[in-house]
Amino acid sequence: MSTLRIGTSGWNYPTGRGTWNGLFYPPTRSKRDGTRGFDELAYYAQHFDTVEVNATFYGQPQPEVTRSWATRTPPGFEFSVKLYQKFTHPKMFRDAALRRAPGNEGALLELLAQVTPSDIDEFRAGIAPLAEAGKLGPVLAQFPPSFHSQQVSRDYLAALLGALHDCPVAVELRHRSWSDDMPGTLALLGSHGAALVQIDEPRFRFSIRQNQLPNVTSFHYMRLHGRNAAQWWTHDKAEDRYNYLYSADELQEFADVAGAAKALVKKAYLYTNNHFASKSVVNALMLKAQLGEPIEGAYPAALVERYPEIAGLVVTEPVRARSPA
Repeated sequence: MSTLRIGTSGWNYPTGRGTWNGLFYPPTRSKRDGTRGFDELAYYAQHFDTVEVNATFYGQPQPEVTRSWATRTPPGFEFSVKLYQKFTHPKMFRDAALRRAPGNEGALLELLAQVTPSDIDEFRAGIAPLAEAGKLGPVLAQFPPSFHSQQVSRDYLAALLGALHDCPVAVELRHRSWSDDMPGTLALLGSHGAALVQIDEPRFRFSIRQNQLPNVTSFHYMRLHGRNAAQWWTHDKAEDRYNYLYSADELQEFADVAGAAKALVKKAYLYTNNHFASKSVVNALMLKAQLGEPIEGAYPAALVERYPEIAGLVVTEPVRARSPA
């Protein structure tokens, strides 16, 4: 297995203008064309050896679900699992709790938003089947831009990393205050063996500054969110933020970094999060080609037609023969 793994952030995008249906996946699920029992994860795993799980941000991982993921993917496949929003986005957690139970304001809601040892235990139990199957990659702690470097934040981050001490944790920090004291930030992360996530996204005055280099020798973790600055903060749908296709020239910088990083660490992970209309799939393929990594599986003609950038990189699937009506 390569020490470098390239995949996408999430594999299930069934709705909206940016759906993967009809591009990377079949457009419909029907008995007629044999796609009624189509398994998106199993199909995805024919093409990539890792995926970053977004679903666990919206709810704690459930053992029966993660066990199913493990059985539906081949040996050697890895899942990087995003922490539940309660751990990293307490305001978002409180807002979601209010929507579920209006009127539950005040001290009770603040109490519910506090991370407890039982929350950590629940998360551990949820990812245990992946660990037991040898398919657990890093745990991703993605913090919002509002998470500034101040004493209370550093204390919380240290406590969280301590609670997850036996997991490889990748920490995504977005506010510039963390890079204003980069030595202190790296010392905090390094003391817990945590990797600073290297990110690419639209740059703003308060955005973190990064050099893209590994800060620990165990693993390197990079996420490409796209550069759709015009719709990053103002958009009709959340998916619009990720409507961006990197050019080959733009990707070369990250291919160079990933190529250098994999020689410095035990494992390197590179995920494309510009998921709108399967653009993350396309850019992941382009990165594989630039890095000389194998491109597995065959791809739908519809994806190649939409994105001619990959026409010379992939094998195209034969067109499915429809059963007679």
